[in-house]
Amino acid sequence: MVIIMSSQAGMKEIKAVQSKLVQEGFKVHISKGVARTVIGVIGDRTRAFKLSLDVMPGVEKVVPILNPFKLVSREFKKNSTLIDIGGQIIGGSDVQIMAGPCAVESRTQLLECAMAVKEAGAAFLRGGAFKPRTSPYSFQGLGEEGLEYLAEARAETGLLIITEVMDPRLAPVVARYADILQIGARNMQNFPLLKEAAAAGKPILLKRGPGATIEEWLMAAEYIMLDGNSRIILCERGIKTFESQTRNTLDLNAVPVVKHLSHLPVVVDPSHGTGDWRLVPAMSLAAVAAGADGLLIEVHPSPGDALSDGQQSLTPENFRALVREVQKVAQAVGRSLPGLVVSG
Repeated sequence: MVIIMSSQAGMKEIKAVQSKLVQEGFKVHISKGVARTVIGVIGDRTRAFKLSLDVMPGVEKVVPILNPFKLVSREFKKNSTLIDIGGQIIGGSDVQIMAGPCAVESRTQLLECAMAVKEAGAAFLRGGAFKPRTSPYSFQGLGEEGLEYLAEARAETGLLIITEVMDPRLAPVVARYADILQIGARNMQNFPLLKEAAAAGKPILLKRGPGATIEEWLMAAEYIMLDGNSRIILCERGIKTFESQTRNTLDLNAVPVVKHLSHLPVVVDPSHGTGDWRLVPAMSLAAVAAGADGLLIEVHPSPGDALSDGQQSLTPENFRALVREVQKVAQAVGRSLPGLVVSG
């Protein structure tokens, strides 16, 4: 349940409610809005209602949360969460572009790609230093060497870094280099990893698992928020269905559904969602039209030579063309791309 404090409630009243709940064994999360403070209560709802919290000074009302996910729900927080990362806002009026190679293959490859996506209008550079692959014989990434190349690319371009963490033991290491920690689709329900990533203190991009329902996805986000990290970006990247023409089925329904259920920002990965570079532009435009707060797109200087996912990667030229089209759709739905202006 959530406790909504009145607009006149001060810290004394808020602390009194918090102390009573903690003494009774409940976990408490406080969200301060412009006009009101909302206190999220985690624990036995029936027992919490018996505390008669609604009669305490400063309490406006007590509201039950019916969904199994509590802290990430719209019931807990009505206003959309805005995540500020290095001055770039995710979840606001801007549509953020995150682009780069699936895997960091070499210093030269990464820097070339970083320069290209920066020039085209991206604010974030994506690239995997640790790669989860279906085959143990496939390229597994450069590890910490790849993280060092990402840090160098950030220094050269000013792009913010998003990269995947796969192992709970490596979360602190990856967090030293990354601006956003990505939890991949295969690890969406790796709960020890979610806890360690939350503790690392960096914003987290949580990809939806290929067989996960929206509720399961939001429950995974709940693990992160319950461990004290509220800077969560949800990423729709396609789910497994009976369709075989695409790598996955990109579930664009998820964007408005999640925005109705949760206050967290949502981005879309059309590269993994389709598995085909020719489909990425259309699905990118559709995602922005559906309300996505950003796009996560794979770009490679030479997709035919890529060590990972070349078939779904755009060339820098194709990426530039895509960004121009995304600008137009963003403007049509009342949004914009940071630093870019639609011409013509």
